[in-house]
Amino acid sequence: MINISYADYAWQQAAALLAIDSPSGFTETAALWVKEAFESLGFSAQLTRKGGVLIDLGGADDQDGLMLAAHTDTLGAMVSQIKGSGRLKLTNLGGMRAENAEAENVRVYTREGSVYEGTLQLCNASVHVNPDYKTAKRDFDTTEVVLDQEVGSAEDTRKLGIEVGDFVCFDPRTRRTASGYLKSRFLDDKLSVGILLGFAKYLADNAIPLRRRTWVHVTVYEEVGHGGAASVPTGVTEAISVDMGCVGDGLSCTEKKVSICAKDSGGPYSYEVVGKLIAAAKKTGADYAVDVYPFYGSDVEATLNAGFDIRHGLIGPGVYASHGYERSHIDGVHNALKLLCGYLDV
Repeated sequence: MINISYADYAWQQAAALLAIDSPSGFTETAALWVKEAFESLGFSAQLTRKGGVLIDLGGADDQDGLMLAAHTDTLGAMVSQIKGSGRLKLTNLGGMRAENAEAENVRVYTREGSVYEGTLQLCNASVHVNPDYKTAKRDFDTTEVVLDQEVGSAEDTRKLGIEVGDFVCFDPRTRRTASGYLKSRFLDDKLSVGILLGFAKYLADNAIPLRRRTWVHVTVYEEVGHGGAASVPTGVTEAISVDMGCVGDGLSCTEKKVSICAKDSGGPYSYEVVGKLIAAAKKTGADYAVDVYPFYGSDVEATLNAGFDIRHGLIGPGVYASHGYERSHIDGVHNALKLLCGYLDV
């Protein structure tokens, strides 16, 4: 039985990855980190043309292969306009929302390699000055990045090398509490990349051979919908997204459980795969919940939509406040690892 030390390792790896900014389209540094992390455990890893990472965990049966998909791209933003004041108007990448990013610290990356700090603020952000502060709508038309530089015009900002199209990354504020809660922006889905590293370390430490040829695909465009649309190795018959489990009203999952998704916005997951996941959770004693996610899409649905003939599933540790300041728990990480071990019979 996989012990909790591998959950601790998974969190350590996730925290290191969370320290690397990687919104969709700006993921090269994070992908190289992932590649090197798996290679350090003794596994073969390669970059895909799209910029993702494909890792071979080995396995005897390459005609009934399994692909485990997670993603290292996150929500973020891009400069869409340099205002006359020198401040920046943004456009979102993926489901980034200004409502829960107001007053967040950001980093602006220029194409010349400079990085500038700032804060996303409501336009006219002083409550003592703005009569509409309480009622003003928060979106990317009514917020702006205030740079921590002496700028007073668009020309001043451009002299720094900042231009339209530059990436803007939000501070994840990553921490682990004494009670085991894991808090950060972008646990979706860097926490599950850490989980897959924890699973790989468990295989490597114990020299465990896999029956099925098993691949990990760490994608880099999930948050914009097409991360899993390519790079499926020959012989793969099943693909399982290891992403975040939803926690909220009407759902059974908590941050301490692993979630098995039966249906999301893309329709039902494979009845066979969901059944096998439930059986694996019961076999290993993983604390799990089966839920229907009202608003969700996964990498493996992108794989299906691209025309690949596979069975598909979706699991993940419970994550509260998705696409905001997210929270999970080390027990949820451990239960996800138990489920993976049960599914692969190791």
